Amino acid sequence: MPLLHLSLRPHRLLVGRRRLYAPPTPPPSRISIRAAASISGVAEDACDLPFPPELAAHHRELAAAAASVERACRLCVDVKRSLLSGGRKILEKNDQSPVTIADFGVQALISFELQQLFPSIPLVAEEDSTFLKSFNPDDNSGNVLIESISSAVTDKVNNSGSPLTHDDVLRAIDRGGKDAVSFDSNPATYWVLDPIDGTKGFLKGDDALYVVGLALVVNGKVELGVMGCPNWTNGTTANKQEESFDHCNGHGILMVSHAGCGTWSRLLSPEIGQFITTQDVWKRCFVDTCSVVHMARFCIPDSQTWNMIPLSLLFGSTADESDPKDENKILLQYACCGSLCKYIMVASGRATVFFNRARVNTQIKAWDHVVGVICVQEAGGQISDWSGKPLDLAADLTGRRIIYPSGGVLVTNGSLHDKLVDLISADHK
Repeated sequence: MPLLHLSLRPHRLLVGRRRLYAPPTPPPSRISIRAAASISGVAEDACDLPFPPELAAHHRELAAAAASVERACRLCVDVKRSLLSGGRKILEKNDQSPVTIADFGVQALISFELQQLFPSIPLVAEEDSTFLKSFNPDDNSGNVLIESISSAVTDKVNNSGSPLTHDDVLRAIDRGGKDAVSFDSNPATYWVLDPIDGTKGFLKGDDALYVVGLALVVNGKVELGVMGCPNWTNGTTANKQEESFDHCNGHGILMVSHAGCGTWSRLLSPEIGQFITTQDVWKRCFVDTCSVVHMARFCIPDSQTWNMIPLSLLFGSTADESDPKDENKILLQYACCGSLCKYIMVASGRATVFFNRARVNTQIKAWDHVVGVICVQEAGGQISDWSGKPLDLAADLTGRRIIYPSGGVLVTNGSLHDKLVDLISADHK
């Protein structure tokens, strides 16, 4: 039976100088010993943030989300290592899109940890266990897959109680599935998770980008977001001039954002449990300051060509940054797979613009964009559909799983936003 989420007013607790969000807590008799232990364990292992609690209404949620995403990134790295060693961990869903043990494992891990801390906040996520349960009972493949997912999650999840069972893991996955929660037209509070955005990139090679993305929506507004990109390096993009990510000389970054507190990034910690705690390791992220269209860097997927993108009738294109600047040509930066890595590029100043086209018969999923919205906006950028209207996160009234932007999603550094909306409009006439 689907869980009906009622939009309750959030409770506020004032503890010393810390103003924290605390969802309604069930009576003590309904909280298991294992859950109580898990809540304590996760709270103690929360990730330090670059701004104090009194400046962030959802500091506690962001700290927990950052810690969970960082653990999830370690899970991805370990699963990727097993893929390279020849383990059979790749599946194909009904829409022929690839999915891995990591996708299911990340969703189970983050879902479980968030439920322990914030049991009243529902989760909207990409996967559910229907696919895993669809195998023939006489075929042991399904059991092997579930065992692999459970093993990956158990190895990384922050759980002080008894070991997770297979049913625990499946329930955690399904807590974010399409039938888990039903919303209505009222404002709502909920998590949005993309366990791995860019699974094709995850499968390609060691240096291909993929992102674990998690956001919290409160009353229709994105309040916080966390993106973990295990393969990000300082040389991820061709531009060497920007200094926003010069501190990221190793592999992997964690990017966090909170409404009113900016967007920040740091290196992923070397090992699970070794979270970096000194505030000076966090670096504030800002979009670039380009205000001339032909001087901007346009980020597009490597699966697309310039003629598939707006403005192609107005400008030519080049992917060679050494080419002389030409007011009739746009500089393209190709990025492999996934929408969220492009949001990181814009939020960090590595790219100026990112287009996502709303193709006919292709739904744009909320989890591919929601966390990127807060990270780019808090870095100084602007996001809308191609007509210039803000994205409507509640357009899918009951599921909050699909957005319907006119034309597509336009992500910019802010300085160029209005110009690009006008040019898109002229291009479509």
